[in-house]
Amino acid sequence: MRTRSSELTVGVFVIVAAVALFFLAMKVSGLLGNNYGDTYTLTAQFNNVNGLKPRAKITISGVTIGRITDIHLDPQTLQAEVVMEIDSKVKSIDDDAYAMVATNGILGEKYLKIVPGAGEKYYKAGDRITQTQGSMDIEDLINKFVTGNAGANKTASTAPAASAPAASTEGFAEGF
Repeated sequence: MRTRSSELTVGVFVIVAAVALFFLAMKVSGLLGNNYGDTYTLTAQFNNVNGLKPRAKITISGVTIGRITDIHLDPQTLQAEVVMEIDSKVKSIDDDAYAMVATNGILGEKYLKIVPGAGEKYYKAGDRITQTQGSMDIEDLINKFVTGNAGANKTASTAPAASAPAASTEGFAEGF
């Protein structure tokens, strides 16, 4: 009888631990609701939001103040429009603040960072943040670096390369 009660105790403990781990994982991932009471909505348009996803955090000075609720393409401007849900306790996002897509670490997740300005007017619910900076792709930076150096060396290597194909073309034409 003692073995049965110890097995039952271990089983209940395992079930409680599994449920607690599930809720902890949901809370940490941000899938289990938000930590805010009332919220208001702001929007912003970006030229590039590569890697940014709905439910990504929004921060000011490293403090999370909201989440992204939707990302879609504006059919008229062909820019990405980001819809944000901001905690209503944060009422002082001034109208010259700007929003930028940032990365946690080198290869971390993308999030939206709001850099405050020194304006005297503040955004209200439904307003659009006008100053934005999209995400920077490492591939684009490498491509600019490579093509920038290739352009500098291109003038030096163009003359020999141009004469070599001409010689081979003549030989090719003579064979026919």
